[in-house]
Amino acid sequence: MSRIFIILFLLIPLSWTWAEERFQIKDIRYYELSQGVRVVVETNGVVEFARGQLKNPERVFFDIKKSLLNKEARKEFLVNNSVVNKIRVGQFDTSTVRIVFELLKPDYEFKVIQLENPFRIVIDIYLKGGSKQSLKELEKKKESKISLKRTIVIDPGHGGKDPGAIGPTGLKEKDVVLDVALKVRELLRSDPQYDIVLTRDQDIFIPLNKRTEIANKINADLFISIHANASTNSYARGVETYLLNWTDDEEAIRVAARENAISVKKMKQLKGELGFMLASLEREAKRDDSVRLAGYIHNSMADELKNDFSRHNNGVKQALFYVLVGAQMPSCLLEISYISNPEEERLLDDESYRMKIAQSLVEGIKNYFIKTDQIKKVKYTKHNSSPVKTNTKKIQNKKEKTNL
Repeated sequence: MSRIFIILFLLIPLSWTWAEERFQIKDIRYYELSQGVRVVVETNGVVEFARGQLKNPERVFFDIKKSLLNKEARKEFLVNNSVVNKIRVGQFDTSTVRIVFELLKPDYEFKVIQLENPFRIVIDIYLKGGSKQSLKELEKKKESKISLKRTIVIDPGHGGKDPGAIGPTGLKEKDVVLDVALKVRELLRSDPQYDIVLTRDQDIFIPLNKRTEIANKINADLFISIHANASTNSYARGVETYLLNWTDDEEAIRVAARENAISVKKMKQLKGELGFMLASLEREAKRDDSVRLAGYIHNSMADELKNDFSRHNNGVKQALFYVLVGAQMPSCLLEISYISNPEEERLLDDESYRMKIAQSLVEGIKNYFIKTDQIKKVKYTKHNSSPVKTNTKKIQNKKEKTNL
């Protein structure tokens, strides 16, 4: 009994340590400016950080507090431009990630801001008297982006020889989703911020791969494919939204197989064949934007239909939809109700229900752009303030050990 007590006693401090919140430093990348460098640090929340300086050689560092560095993040960048020679990143101690800029000249300036959606810190370091306005220009660009024209491609699923799913009384998916897409276009036409393009505005057949080609050719900002779900279970109901990714969920595989017009067996075989393509999409950093897009649209749609029509919220899911594979912009696929469910087929055949869906999509699209373009500045602690001096001293005593 005494041994057990001792073990539990020793583990208690560890539980306190792990309970403390840690932010994730997900990724770090840099871009060269005309007279300096910009570093973007992706995080999973608003973080606190302090700046410090080291001499011989000249260095400036930023310590991000209560944070852990992603093991897969790159740790060193050889820049060698007019002001920065090298950038190094490391886990300085158990709760601090340090980013060090090795400088070629002591006469430098810096600017720091934090952006949201996704959360990230942007650090500009440049020659004194050089690109002072670089970060201000970034702020202005982001703040004014909301007033720029946004090109949105709406894709009504199926069409022509492909009717899609057919309801118990004969209602066709291709007709329902086309009407919703036309309503979305009509609702956004009056807003000068948006340019809406439909992959089809009539009852014609378009191959799946051609649909994203339309969006890619015009360099669209978003691609949204609209569908109505179906199931052999006539009680299946509700709304759901999909992201492009592989899944082992049998229901999601079944939905994707139906929309892709292939068998479930073939869908499962695609996992290995298309793995490289999904990896490529991850590298292009479109997934995070697609997650946000799907979230805003789905929440808007689910809330609207739940309040007015008591529809069930099936959530945001992921599956391998052919129609999303080629998209070079944030994208998602909507299943706006189950046409195979007698009650939901009746609703889908109702003009007011389809208008409510269209209105909710418009609200979700607008929310996505508003939230994505918001900028939140974050305060940082200066190196010469009392608390940071103490922390910096402690850190400097360890610098030889960590080689940062």
